[in-house]
Amino acid sequence: MIVVTGASGQLGRMVIEGLLERLPAADIVAAVRNPDQVNDLAKRGVQVRHADYDKPATLEKAFEGADRLLLVSSSEVGKRVPQHRAIIDAARRAGVALIAYTSILHADVSPLPLAAEHKETEEMLQRSGVPFVLLRNGWYTENYIASVPAALQHGVVLGSAGEGRISSAARADYAAAAVEVLTRDGQAGRVYELAGDTAYSLTDFAAEISRQSGKAVVYNDLPEPDFKAALLGAGVPAGLAALLAESDAGAAKGGLFDDSLQLRELIGRPTTPLASLVTAALNQ
Repeated sequence: MIVVTGASGQLGRMVIEGLLERLPAADIVAAVRNPDQVNDLAKRGVQVRHADYDKPATLEKAFEGADRLLLVSSSEVGKRVPQHRAIIDAARRAGVALIAYTSILHADVSPLPLAAEHKETEEMLQRSGVPFVLLRNGWYTENYIASVPAALQHGVVLGSAGEGRISSAARADYAAAAVEVLTRDGQAGRVYELAGDTAYSLTDFAAEISRQSGKAVVYNDLPEPDFKAALLGAGVPAGLAALLAESDAGAAKGGLFDDSLQLRELIGRPTTPLASLVTAALNQ
């Protein structure tokens, strides 16, 4: 039996859908904070169990009988370490045979401040005694695609990544990788550095929007504090604005680049091109 935490989130749902193509629904558990959000999965035969990252008492019961568990990293930056510790401890008590964790690209050496909690979680897994596999996910292309409407409106992509190369991939690519790992044997101890096939700069990103839309769009590189201020001015919440600005600055230092093609190899197909996601955004 395979348990997927955070199963009501975008990545978790995609993983569940991928598992349903390979396994009986009864062998899949959607572990969620609010079971009502996944009633559709329950109707399809998926086991739905209450699992709140902030309520450790809910976790061990949610993981009962699990052979493998996908720990989708918490979305609450700053709270991830205690939340992940609770999940790892509950998995150990429940006798889970393998934990797959969605970490961040090159977590052990990444210049991104976002990597700190991932690195600490990896260290907790090493100390736990539970066999584990690390899915070090690179940047989601969707993180940048979200800026396409504003870029079209103002004719500019803002950032602070300089000419740093970004090896992003689509969320669906990372979900497919998780499905592969969860359904294969011999995964304990593996570390996957997962990233898109072709890297690009934000200058390239702006040029792709311009090419497809026929509108002039350029990239304006800003100092990190100025980019954060611009995001705040656009109504982005303070925590997210800081994360995006810090991550762009990390990209300028190579933190979002990888050319090992491990993601392509794992999923058995090319990763989703940037151009395809730009096309989809323009067609919405």
